[in-house]
Amino acid sequence: MLPLVEIHLHLEGAIPYEALWQLIRKYGGDPSVPDMDALVKRFRFTDFGHFIETWMWKSAFIREYEDFTFIAEQFALDLRNQKILYAEVHYSPSDFRNFRLDVREITQAVRKGLDRVAGIEVALIIDLVRNYGPENAMRTLEEVNEVKNLGVVGIGLGGSENEFPAELYKDAFEHARKLGFHTTAHAGEAAGAPSIRAALTALRAERIGHGTRAFEDEGLLDYLAGHKIPLEMCPYSNVCTKVVPDMASHPIKRYFDRGILVSINTDDPKMFGNSLSGEYDMMEKHLQFSKQDLKVLSANAIRSSWLEEEKKKRLLSLID
Repeated sequence: MLPLVEIHLHLEGAIPYEALWQLIRKYGGDPSVPDMDALVKRFRFTDFGHFIETWMWKSAFIREYEDFTFIAEQFALDLRNQKILYAEVHYSPSDFRNFRLDVREITQAVRKGLDRVAGIEVALIIDLVRNYGPENAMRTLEEVNEVKNLGVVGIGLGGSENEFPAELYKDAFEHARKLGFHTTAHAGEAAGAPSIRAALTALRAERIGHGTRAFEDEGLLDYLAGHKIPLEMCPYSNVCTKVVPDMASHPIKRYFDRGILVSINTDDPKMFGNSLSGEYDMMEKHLQFSKQDLKVLSANAIRSSWLEEEKKKRLLSLID
């Protein structure tokens, strides 16, 4: 079995169904999801916009700090059950400002839940969320900087990529680097290749979340390969949000064969009904990745991670 490492995963999109169902009942229920089966069916999307709407609906049932501790613990247990050894996990405190929840206390609550589960190492990436604007991004950065010792290793930029261009967050990413954070940005998912270029040039992001639509620009593909820019790819997520029509159409094998540093990730597994081992199985079944190719994909995730070098070497040795 490959050493499973994941570097593109959202906490709020990975809440086990039983845990989310418990939160929904805690806050009075929802007529649209009268039972667990209806909850699972709620996570079927017509397009990326519908996915974002559903994301906000689900997050409305996380209202207190203790909820973050609860979901973080249940999430970590789920990762451990999957035999995932290390994960870098996005979380989005800005989604909860309307509940008057503080970035620092959310981070503390999340770490408290994660620390209850042994046998899995989880680093945090704070998502600045494009939709709330650059001023909120700067405020979020200052607040999380006070608690980055709780394992916050980097910043990300999710949200509505097609409505809020990367250039708006240039200053925030520069400030994040000065504070010592690593950087990644969602790009090439809901918007095309120019969005990826902007994330690399304006934001100078170290990694690209998704990067699915890079194929629209041949020169960009050459750049990604030549500069070994990690693409945190989430194939089944792209199928579910209609970024690609089906798994066989996904460009990841083309990128892999071109020498681009791609890794396999689940994104929002409880919203898509996938798992990391299942993603690897789909690569072999639908895209003709060989067993050796899968080992390379696993190594790519480790090398693209923000782990210390000694820990990377230890995980890489497990592949051999």
